[in-house]
Amino acid sequence: MNIKKTIFEGEGVTLDFKKTITSCEKIARTMVSFANNKGGRLLIGVADDGTIKGVKSEDEERYMITRAAQMFSKPALEPKFEEIYVDDKMVLVVEIPESDTKPHYALAEDGKWWVYVRVKDKSVLASKIVVDVLRHQADSKGVLIEYSTNEKALLQYLDEKQRINVQEYCKLLKLSRRSAQRILVNMVLSGVLRIHTTEKEEYYTAA
Repeated sequence: MNIKKTIFEGEGVTLDFKKTITSCEKIARTMVSFANNKGGRLLIGVADDGTIKGVKSEDEERYMITRAAQMFSKPALEPKFEEIYVDDKMVLVVEIPESDTKPHYALAEDGKWWVYVRVKDKSVLASKIVVDVLRHQADSKGVLIEYSTNEKALLQYLDEKQRINVQEYCKLLKLSRRSAQRILVNMVLSGVLRIHTTEKEEYYTAA
């Protein structure tokens, strides 16, 4: 791994910099979002702007990460560690592989368990629909879609407008939020729709 090149590419969906680990809750959130996505790497000892500061106490950082992975993540995660030296400074690389037991939850400061996903360089709280999609993808049972008027109307709408969110779909067909979510989950799982999560909103397009 060329660490300088990796740092130069900057934080993103699969990379996060941490100067030091200050909270098990916060680091669990990042690790869970990696596991729920395509996996990712944490570079400990690197500031947000990419400056290599080095790890002061490697044992302490490993302890915090291991504790966060086991006690603050559900199901527990198994991070892999690697030490890389750059100009006499040590960077601790923590690899979180993509999980095959999604969704993973992180324990928050309020004592509740929440699912997070990675959006660009942030760990974002997952919506109920995303949690359902992650859960069913892990089951990997094929979803059989029967095109009723609700599904047909949705595809017709997307043909004209290109995108839709849950509220718009509920309004379009006078559906309850629960019914709309169930239809959207099935259509995402069957590959008919694509789900887009940003920090501000979540919307759907035809796949």
